[in-house]
Amino acid sequence: MELKVLSNILKANEAIAVENRQLFAREKILVLNVISSPGSGKTSILERTIAHLLPECRLGVIEGDIQTSKDAERIHALGVPVVQINTQGGCHLDANMIKMALPDLPLKELECLIIENVGNLVCPADYQLGEDMKIVVLSVTEGDDKPSKYPAIFHESQVLIINKMDLLPFTDFNLARAKEAALQINPHLLIFELSCKSGQGVDSWASWLKSKIKRHRLGGNMGQ
Repeated sequence: MELKVLSNILKANEAIAVENRQLFAREKILVLNVISSPGSGKTSILERTIAHLLPECRLGVIEGDIQTSKDAERIHALGVPVVQINTQGGCHLDANMIKMALPDLPLKELECLIIENVGNLVCPADYQLGEDMKIVVLSVTEGDDKPSKYPAIFHESQVLIINKMDLLPFTDFNLARAKEAALQINPHLLIFELSCKSGQGVDSWASWLKSKIKRHRLGGNMGQ
């Protein structure tokens, strides 16, 4: 009975995700769903990314959190349109939450919409939002066993960002082992190594994303 209920919930969510995806396609907006554990540095990555892409790219952000608007306030300070979604205890965003937030964004002016999901490596893997790609963030402070422990999100994602590389010498994180495990789950995963503190890898990541946005706007394919 529980399995049937869950299946019905996911089916209903997928129907709304398709509506969202069709709207984004009409407006030629590249949509990213950024997922990670709490404290991995998602918002810091967004801040660094936005700084590199503005003013050339027109960006919007949806911030998902259980409570508070602190992350949305950080993004708003950069001059980017942002909508905060508080799930009031929910462990992930769903397609209907995104649909309800869209009227508060200037969609016709955007080229890229970045959705920062609630901090969780489990639930968001099952819920489509209408995005073009999922981006999973793993920080070196979390341990290199995360791909093995939470394979679904690594399987569903197109990009892996390994963050906080400046702290690598002070941890037991095995970079090669983490990358190998992630690629065993998803051989097509594109991996970027970043440090928001030192700036390591940010240029490469932002340049790649900028090219994706431009190609998407022109109707190019989404291959890596």
